[in-house]
Amino acid sequence: MGDTQKTVGELRVGTDFNVSGSDLVATIKTKSAELINLCEELKSKDGRLASLAQTGYEEAAMWAVKAATA
Repeated sequence: MGDTQKTVGELRVGTDFNVSGSDLVATIKTKSAELINLCEELKSKDGRLASLAQTGYEEAAMWAVKAATA
C-alpha cells in the first residue's frame, strides 16, 4: 500500500490484514475503521469516552471477523 497515510481506524482494525481475502471481512473492517475515525473527532469533547468507544468498535470488529471466517 506504499506511502499512503493510514487513519487511526485503519491502523486499529488492520484493514491491510485479510488473509482470507473475504469481501465481508473487508467490509467489516472498513466500516469499523469509519466508526473509530468518527470517535477520533469526538476526543475534543470527552477523550476518555471517545477512547472507550474506539476500543469497543475495535473489539467488535475482531469478533465480527472471527464470526465471518468461522
